Amino acid sequence: MMREEHLVLLSAVGGVTRKLREDRGLTRRQLAQKSGVSERFLAELETGQGNISVARLHDVARALGTSAGDLLVAAQPERSEKRVVALVGLRGAGKSTIGKALAGKMKVPFVELDALVEKDSGLSLSALFSMHGEAYYRRLAREVLIRFLAEQDAAVIATGGGVVTDREAWRLLQKRCTTVWLQATPEDHWKRVLEQGDVRPGAASPHAQEELRALLKARGPLYAQSTLTVDTSRLGIDGAVDEISRRVTSR
Repeated sequence: MMREEHLVLLSAVGGVTRKLREDRGLTRRQLAQKSGVSERFLAELETGQGNISVARLHDVARALGTSAGDLLVAAQPERSEKRVVALVGLRGAGKSTIGKALAGKMKVPFVELDALVEKDSGLSLSALFSMHGEAYYRRLAREVLIRFLAEQDAAVIATGGGVVTDREAWRLLQKRCTTVWLQATPEDHWKRVLEQGDVRPGAASPHAQEELRALLKARGPLYAQSTLTVDTSRLGIDGAVDEISRRVTSR
């Protein structure tokens, strides 16, 4: 039996699909011809009765001039009370350390998005990137995130450093979560990366510190779109946890 939240999501996806079709002046028959999906199934989809596959949703979305990810994001309801806290920032921001402490203080589960991706794929991140590439990882991380937010009412989630560069995933986080940018100086980022024993290729590069500075500069405007910004260089770990907890619970 399908869970209630899944039925709600299917109904919302159907509503978004119908609105996009009507906005584009298409009949169901015309959309069926453009997408290769039967008119009967489109009718079921638009009324929330069709449990569409990812492949079919991709075909319908492409025929409508959008993407399956955008359709799913648009179907997600805006939550007035955003009890999932999503931590964003570069590696070395303290997302795992602060996330665990914050979740304990708030008495909610703590998860890392990359750990969920590894569990879903059955592969380590390094193997996943090596075998399938970054585009596949981004798509899988987005799908995992959508499922997680559909099922979880309250939690702290540590995201990957590049999540803000995935437009659909970032929009979803902003829509469903209280997003918190864990800001730090480039020097502190680099120090923490080394303390973590990061052995990824980027960390081993002789120019890695300069590359980290450039990355922080490039992604800074996106991170700054977060609900809250917390300066971990100034506050430290304990201070950052207290600050986030105070500001989240006062909203």
